[in-house]
Amino acid sequence: MLVRINPDTPQERLIQQVVTCLKNGGIIIYPTDTVYGLGCDMYNKKAVARICRLKGIDPNKAYLSCVCDSIKSASEFTAHISTPIYKMIRQVLPGPYTFILRASKGVPKHFQTRKKTVGIRVVNHPIPLQLLQGLGHPIVSISLDIDEEIEEYNLDPELIHERYERQVDMVVDGGYGSLIPSTVVDCSRGEDEVEVIREGAGSLEALGLATPIS
Repeated sequence: MLVRINPDTPQERLIQQVVTCLKNGGIIIYPTDTVYGLGCDMYNKKAVARICRLKGIDPNKAYLSCVCDSIKSASEFTAHISTPIYKMIRQVLPGPYTFILRASKGVPKHFQTRKKTVGIRVVNHPIPLQLLQGLGHPIVSISLDIDEEIEEYNLDPELIHERYERQVDMVVDGGYGSLIPSTVVDCSRGEDEVEVIREGAGSLEALGLATPIS
């Protein structure tokens, strides 16, 4: 099913339709502030497993993201963060970054990696923000595969629907997407140690990584 939602002023009725799909264990493809992503209810173990099968990944090794509507709500799912790391995260979120952090006990075991970490995203886009508020807790998310030969399949939600309609329950059309995913930063290794796993839409300069964190 393709659901067209205004990306600037999302229609409440349509948002609720997508939220109901998520609550019922459905898998959606939806817009973010970077690329379109696969998403489901964080607490639905079967839905998370479906996403992993669709992507052909091991859930214990994959960097699935926990998409939240604020830093405050994200803090419920992360263990202690040092002050320098927290300041770095605070200055760029919401925005096109994924931070890998140590998971708290609030993260379901089926969602944690073997390293007891969790990927945190706080998006800057009206549609996912309203979906999160309607659902009441995070969405598990992972980017769609980028097809470099046919870029339109990653940008145009109608073509995305054509490609995935038999594999997912709903595609949310929020307008054309991007080809550049979020910047992924691993902050789980030590108090002030960070490693850029993937450079994407988020600027490294905004993170202050040109100089040591102190």
